[in-house]
This record gives sequence, C-alpha cells and structure tokens, in this order.
Amino acid sequence: MTVIEVLVRYEARLKELEQDLGRAQLRQRLAATVSAIAFGLIVILGLCAINQQMPWPWALAPIPVSVASAGLYRKYCDARYRLWRLTCFCERAVRRIQGKWACSGISGEEFVRTDHVYARDLNVVGEGSLFELLCIAKTSIGQQGLANFLLNASSPEETLLRQEAVRELKDRVDLREKVATLGELESDESRWSTFEDWLNSRSFHFARPLPVVAGITTSALMVAVILVIGMGSSLWGRIEPWLILLVVFHSVIGLVYREKVNRMQALLCPVAVETPVVREGLRMLEEQDFQSVKLRHLVAQVRQASKSFRELERLLFALNERQNPFFYAPSLLLLAGTQLCMAIQKWRNRHGESLRIWLHAWAEFEALNALAAYAYENPENTFPEFSNEHVCFEARGLGHPLLPHDGCVRNDVDLNQAFRFYVLSGSNMSGKSTLLRAVGLNAVLALAGAPVRARALRLSSGLSVFASLATVDSLLNGKSKFQAEVDRLRQTIEAALAAQPVLFIVDEIFSGTNSRDRRVAAEAVVRTLVGRGAIGVLSTHDLALTEIACTDGLRGVNVHMGSRDGIDPMEFDYCLKPGVTQESNALAIARMSGVPV
Repeated sequence: MTVIEVLVRYEARLKELEQDLGRAQLRQRLAATVSAIAFGLIVILGLCAINQQMPWPWALAPIPVSVASAGLYRKYCDARYRLWRLTCFCERAVRRIQGKWACSGISGEEFVRTDHVYARDLNVVGEGSLFELLCIAKTSIGQQGLANFLLNASSPEETLLRQEAVRELKDRVDLREKVATLGELESDESRWSTFEDWLNSRSFHFARPLPVVAGITTSALMVAVILVIGMGSSLWGRIEPWLILLVVFHSVIGLVYREKVNRMQALLCPVAVETPVVREGLRMLEEQDFQSVKLRHLVAQVRQASKSFRELERLLFALNERQNPFFYAPSLLLLAGTQLCMAIQKWRNRHGESLRIWLHAWAEFEALNALAAYAYENPENTFPEFSNEHVCFEARGLGHPLLPHDGCVRNDVDLNQAFRFYVLSGSNMSGKSTLLRAVGLNAVLALAGAPVRARALRLSSGLSVFASLATVDSLLNGKSKFQAEVDRLRQTIEAALAAQPVLFIVDEIFSGTNSRDRRVAAEAVVRTLVGRGAIGVLSTHDLALTEIACTDGLRGVNVHMGSRDGIDPMEFDYCLKPGVTQESNALAIARMSGVPV
C-alpha cells in the first residue's frame, strides 16, 4: 500500500462520515420537530380539557410521543456529536499525510526537562515536532506515555516487543477511532498528575470501628424514618428518643471529621472529573484479543480494572452529589460524606498500587497506538533491524520524517567500523542541519519501536543518541552557549566511557571559539568518542575541521552538501556527496537579503 492509497482511504472514510453526519442531523431535526408538535398538542389539548371540551385521557395522549421523540432527539444528538469527532479525527489524519499538521496539535513541551540530551536539538518536542506529528493520544496519560517512548531509552528487548505490537496495531483504524471518541466530550481529559497527586497525598485515617458503627447507625436511622412515615404518629413516641440519639451521634461524628472530609473532597474533585475517560479506555482495552506479547501483557495488567474504576467512579459521584441542595440535608443526617470518604480511602488502600499499573498500561497502549497510526499513514517507511555485533547506523534512502513525502530528499548514511564519523561541510542552506536531524530523528523512532523513513536501516541495539544542534545560553543558570555545548559534549563522552553504544550528532562544534582552538578541541573530542566506540556526524563551515576526518586512526570521512551543478550556489539538491565542499554562498545570501556587499 502507498501513501496515496492511505490518503484515499481516509478521504473515503471522511466522505462516509460526512454523509452519516448529515443523516444524523436530519433525524435530529425531525425528532425535535415531532417533540415540539407533541408538546404543543399537550398544551392545546390540556387547555381544552381544563375548559371541559374533551376528556383528560385524550389531552394526555401526546405525552408518550413527546417523551419518545425527546429520547430520540437526545440519541441523534449524541450520534451526531460522535460522528463530528470522528470527522475531526479523519481530517487531522488527512492533514498529517498532506504535510499540513504543524502547529495544530500538542507540542509535548511539558513532558521534557530542560537539560535533555536531544529533545529540542532534534525537534522531538515543540511546535512542528516529531511529538506533534505522532501524538493522537486522547488523554494526557497517553501523551506522557508517548513522550516516555521518544525521550527515554528502553532495553533492546523492549524495543523489539514494541515493534511487534505496532505491527499488529498498524491496520486497526477502528480501534484508533474508538480511542478518539472516548468520553462524552472532546475536552474530557485524564491526567497522570491528577491521580499521582491523589495517590501520593497523605492518607486520611478514620477510627477503625467507625465504618461498621456508622453503617449500623445509618441503617437504623433509615429504618426508623421509614417506620414513622409508614405507620404514622402512633410510633413516634417510642422511636423519637432513638432518632434524636442517632441524629446527635451523626452530628458529633460529622463535626469531628468535617475538616478532614472537606480536604479530602477538594483533593478528589479533579479525580472525579477525570476518572470516566480512563475507565472507558481500560474497559475497551480489556475487551481486546491481541496476538503480540506486549499487547497481551497490557491486557493482562488491566484485567478487572474497569470494574474497580467503576466502583471508584460511583463513590466519587455520590461524594460530589452530597453538595446538591436536594441531598445536602439528608447526607448530613445519614453521615454520607464521612462514610463515602472512608469507602474511598478503603478503595485507595486496596487498589492504589494497581491503579499505578493500570495508568502505566494505558499510557503504553496509547503510545503504541500513536506509533501504529504513524506506521499506517507512512506505509513506505520500514521497520529497522538491530545489530548486537558492532556500533552502527547504516541507512539506505534516509529521509527527514517531518518533511512532506513529495518534498523529502533521501540519502544513504554509513556509520560503522569502517567509517566511524562524518565531517559534513557545505554552504549555508544546503541541508546540513536537516540531514543531521534526519539521522537523529530516525534513530529516536527506531528505538521507540516505530518504523523509520528509510528504505532500510540497521543500527545498534541499545544505541544512545546525543545531539548538540540548538544549545543556547541560560541567564538563569549563568551558562553561556559555549558552556552549554561543552556540557552536552561532556555528557556524550561520559556515556561513551560507560561502554554503551553512542550516536553523536553535532552542528558547528565549538563555534564559539577561534579556529585554532576549535580544531584542537574538536579533534580531542572526536578522538575520545571514537576511541570509546562511538559513531556520529559533525557539521561545519570551518574547512580546517575537515582535516580531522583524515587523521590517522580515527576512520572518519569527509562528505558535503551543496548546489545541484556547482554553478548556481543557491540551487540546492540536498544530496550527500563525497569530499569537502568547494562552494560558498554567504555573499549571495547577503545580497538576497538586501545587504550591500
């Protein structure tokens, strides 16, 4: 299947949804019209019955029609809203394939720390980033799961398990549509921090016998009230002292635990709002029958989770409803708030650790679902192979995954035992930084378990990626741009010293110092990294640095990018070529910008 065929499928599905949406809208209007007519008849016939112009049974006849049509209106309204959400889901998918997705999704900035070794350098997060392209997660829990896949290293075994899961989920568009329509509203959310804050909060302790005693006294009070209502005042004299005693007991207990109940309710309010979406998602996950090891493990982890979540959801709903004016007084008499808080605390004690496992499982599923959508929408991408022998990154037809399909120039890259590093030279705007990010982003995708934009890619298992392309100064930390770059290189060297396979990607190494010091320092860094088995790419405008590739024992190679024919310095082909560049276009760019040079 090709990208065009996937686009045609989405557009056909979009047309089908638009037709269904039109029918649902028509039925909704019809039900509203019937309901309005029935209500009008009820009013007219009711007036006639009041004036004794017809019997009351005739006047009440339209009521069933009004009720039924109102129910149908609600049903069609829900169906219409669900179809609208699915239409939006397909429209976003079409924009992704057409390359019009940037700055319209979730950036993922909140999930990365400031000192991450490649997140911002490679555009993994931020506007127009890899995270934004991939993220179709319904919940913030799933978004955090996807960020974890892209930003944190996993074991080689875990990567292969993810690959298998993504392959299985790839064609499950129906499942992705179900995830997209979880919750009653598009804005319904479930955040990891909401549940984590509750689970990490201090436990609220209640007297051990209180739940049993409160249950008995509440039951006794309810029975007494029912007897008085049923048997009248004849029983009041005998029950009155007990009723007063029970009410006083509940009042005292309520006052003793009032502050604790209020604090607990304030803490649980966001949990109550965000529970339904994740509960629906876990129930959907429980019902799946997968074949891959990873997905079967996730299903096993959430077995019976939705049932327990439903219990929590009911308790939280009841706790919030006690604030309703109709129920507030009875809830005080029956000690409802205290009893519900005790029940919720008991639920947390019993299921707290399981809840963390359920949330982690849902986060991983949404992350895998997002990678599967990317695999489906990019059928020409391939799943990489992993090597346990030597450190390597060998790609055929490697392209930048954030570029549109028709505008992506592909190159071959060979970093292995024979060629440990590239020194990439070239004129301005020739595509050097794009190639560096293409290498880094495809490595991130591969290690996350996703397919990569390449005809073929073979890389080392457990490869660690380090990039220095967008280091900036920090006034807050008192750190210059040069110091920030040095710190990143230090982190890269430390990782290589730990005997783990390292891929380093550096743009304009040590650009903040003079040419002589730059040449010496750059060679020292490269020699250390290569000596520890690392591979990587350096880009530079300083042709003195190209001599590093020719240094004995380093096994480097000079490559460059430039103009298409070597004549027009501004006509680029973005292809990787052997050797050192012989071109310069700085003056041409200055003239284009209106600078008199």
